[in-house]
Amino acid sequence: MINVTVWNENRHEQKSEKVRSVYPEGIHGAIASFLGEESFNVRTAVLDDEQHGLTDEVLDSTDVLLWWGHIAHDEVSDDVVGKVKQRVLDGMGLIVLHSGHFSKIFKELMGTSCDLKWREADEKERIWIVDPSHPITAGLGEYIELEKEEMYGEHFDIPAPDQLVMVSWFEGGEVFRSGCTYQRGNGKIFYFRPGHETYPTYYNKEVQHVIINAVRWAKPVERSRPLYGNAKPLEEIKGSN
Repeated sequence: MINVTVWNENRHEQKSEKVRSVYPEGIHGAIASFLGEESFNVRTAVLDDEQHGLTDEVLDSTDVLLWWGHIAHDEVSDDVVGKVKQRVLDGMGLIVLHSGHFSKIFKELMGTSCDLKWREADEKERIWIVDPSHPITAGLGEYIELEKEEMYGEHFDIPAPDQLVMVSWFEGGEVFRSGCTYQRGNGKIFYFRPGHETYPTYYNKEVQHVIINAVRWAKPVERSRPLYGNAKPLEEIKGSN
């Protein structure tokens, strides 16, 4: 069974009745609900929990961590960010959602500003599948269409993805690299663009399907981790003293 932790800063839900009306159980609750219908062991954590809900015990037992944040990135402890980063390097999967592109952990792992263009105009988004062979796209058609979403536009200041899985087109004309995978150390990372807090995006079955696929893809590989540091030779080194 895959152990999944869904992390959400959970601030919009406290401040905005509009957001609460869309996600009465919080964005984390909505995501955990559909993940819980799969063969996953799911728990949630939010910013105001002790250590943001990401204690050593939680992180050590998490196979895949999902991250949604927006207005409180700076409130995330650098110490917790460092622990999450190390867990990714050790093999934990990380799925960064929507405005999580500006989170401390994503910027730390990317090494760039992760900045972009944006606009809220209730416009159509069409997410094109550009890598139909990728496991994250299994069971999907040629594209996912969302009636209303926030626009993100290029240039998206990220490193070139290891695999570009999806590209979005918006009604206003912009395009955006909306499904990107990376490998960092022993861990796998997936950035998935849609999910603005005032739209019911996480109730969309195709969006849910992508996230479910991504959890299965990002889970740690079942193998011993590589050893690092000073190493004894496997063979006799002739001529050594």
